[in-house]
Amino acid sequence: MNVSDCTHPEMSIVIVTPDRSETIRRTILHLRSQKARDLLEVVIVAPSKDELGLIESEVKDFLQCCIVEVGPINSTAKARAAGIRQASAPVIALVEDHSYPCPGWAETLIAAHRQPWAAVGPVVCNANPESLISWTNLLLEYGPWLDPREAEAVDHLPGHNATYKRSHLLAYGPELEAMLEAESILHWDLRAKGYQLYLEAEAKTSHLNFSSILSSIPSRFYAGRLFASTRARHWRWLRRFFYFTSSPLIPLVRLLRIVRELMRPGRQRNLLPRILPALVMGLILDGVGEMIGYAFGRGHTMEKLSEMEFHRYRYLNKQDKRTFAEQ
Repeated sequence: MNVSDCTHPEMSIVIVTPDRSETIRRTILHLRSQKARDLLEVVIVAPSKDELGLIESEVKDFLQCCIVEVGPINSTAKARAAGIRQASAPVIALVEDHSYPCPGWAETLIAAHRQPWAAVGPVVCNANPESLISWTNLLLEYGPWLDPREAEAVDHLPGHNATYKRSHLLAYGPELEAMLEAESILHWDLRAKGYQLYLEAEAKTSHLNFSSILSSIPSRFYAGRLFASTRARHWRWLRRFFYFTSSPLIPLVRLLRIVRELMRPGRQRNLLPRILPALVMGLILDGVGEMIGYAFGRGHTMEKLSEMEFHRYRYLNKQDKRTFAEQ
């Protein structure tokens, strides 16, 4: 099996599965289609190598594939941190089982990292664009990086889908896991340290979004709570109280930002009136989650959200499930 020590990979791809290789197979197939696949190290983080069931033919085209065993996975941040520490390339790419790198993604990001950027991110496309709920969730999570988008230096990048200089990540030491829980916090911290982040418009990934209403409700609340609790983990109580009382304003501020993003050239402006009710509801749920996060911390949010991160087909509507099964 193509699982060995790597010599000189240009980029290490860290991908997490909570069980078997089938969970990440679609993403691996998209990685295999990259022209630069022979420059890539694939780092698979899984509970058990024996139970993973990795098939040699699925990884033979990469320079290296290594498996990191971590036992039961109840935190995607902890699992990613374990993969980053085992990776050997100078550049780390985080990918998801439900986000599919488009052709040219790898070589474009590798080239971008030859510049002094601390982190580089791709623009994000919609993998299930027939659903209005999918568009709602995509805009809530990845609105600032929606395709099409111009390349430029930015303050933060699409979480779980960005690439980093490995040395900057390892510099966080035992804090790395906490910084990965809500990557916007990591990006803002890198900026505060004087590093620069870059959005590469030629690198694209296609993200599969929640399209079932029943799954969108808890996911939005959990995301808001996790973000706020991670952001405020070192704050004094007075600052927490200020953000707690200001939380009701968050949905309005974010709505204005999302509308501005949809008004950019090349965007589907006709979506706005059709998704506005769902968008407002999602923003309110996110805002309530932030309020609870500032006041009471994260609770078991990471565990609950991590469970929802995998097997995305479970959280699609009926039409998207049929389409997904046919692909």
